[in-house]
Amino acid sequence: MSPAAGTPHPEWDDLDNGGAGGGALVDTLGRPMRDLRISVTDRCNFRCRYCMPKEIFGPDFAFLTRSAVLSFEEIARLARLSAALGVRKFRLTGGEPTLRAQLPALVQLLREISDVEIAMTTNGTMLKPLAAPLREAGLDRVTVSLDSLDDAVFRSMNDMDFPVALVLEGIEAAAAVGLPVKINAVVRRGVNDHTLIDLAGRFRGTPHTVRFIEFMDVGTTNGWRLDEVLPASDLVRMINERWPLEAVEAQYTGEVARRYRYRDGAGEIGMITSVTQPFCGTCTRIRLSAEGKIYTCLFAADGVDLREAMRAGATDDVLTSLIEGTWRAREDRYSELRSQSTPDLRKVEMSYIGG
Repeated sequence: MSPAAGTPHPEWDDLDNGGAGGGALVDTLGRPMRDLRISVTDRCNFRCRYCMPKEIFGPDFAFLTRSAVLSFEEIARLARLSAALGVRKFRLTGGEPTLRAQLPALVQLLREISDVEIAMTTNGTMLKPLAAPLREAGLDRVTVSLDSLDDAVFRSMNDMDFPVALVLEGIEAAAAVGLPVKINAVVRRGVNDHTLIDLAGRFRGTPHTVRFIEFMDVGTTNGWRLDEVLPASDLVRMINERWPLEAVEAQYTGEVARRYRYRDGAGEIGMITSVTQPFCGTCTRIRLSAEGKIYTCLFAADGVDLREAMRAGATDDVLTSLIEGTWRAREDRYSELRSQSTPDLRKVEMSYIGG
């Protein structure tokens, strides 16, 4: 159960994030800003229907121009200012982040910021050549999207005919260079739910945790329907019937996935339950889009433009005030409010701000 509106979680009471106003930098619901998700590109080589359906993001779609996208130096500057306000984890996202040229150079710049973890979410297709350079540059861990081990189902879901084998090779390459790996699978009833036991079984007994994500109504183009949502509780029951599970306490306040471990010691799985069991009350994430806007919710409609401020000569103090003011005014809790009134709300597409 999420904390009541305006009531900080008790584990956050002693936070000191160094906000300009003194003490913890928290929003209107008492949530601190701890995670910065950085979209480095709006482009992707997949056309997953739950994110970038081909009929919308086709050959004629106008992606951001090179000049519209933040430079690595601009990203690093905003990341540094965010860290000074209390952010402790950067996550590189997209689109598909590995499509951004010279990505290890950005990781190296971010690594210069102290006391911050650097993670990345990727579809894994470019990990084989990039895993070692990214690790050497300072990447701490990686999350790989893999919605099914069934090759036909996977090719259909990515809608660009990429094979499962290519993603598995990427996972192996990341693990080989010492990158901890998690696997994310978006669950759609009637699409890939019949393949998920096999996916769980493939990574049982390995260091890799599979996290199953309820199909969410992100953006406005993915054709979301509630009847395609398979509740995580149903999936937990299905897996438990095959391999008995037990719930595990969260490792920290604000952890996204509900954790379960196999009773026989063969590892863990996670459930991300934005639809059936929202976790808005402990959400600590702020998102930076590829074009330099900050958003305070995955389901937000509007962002605050930092790119134009930077390119107009804004000082660090001005940029810090923009970030801090945006967070302090935050009151988002879309998933807790999701109802018949929300499907028609305009929302930014996930390909602009990551997952």
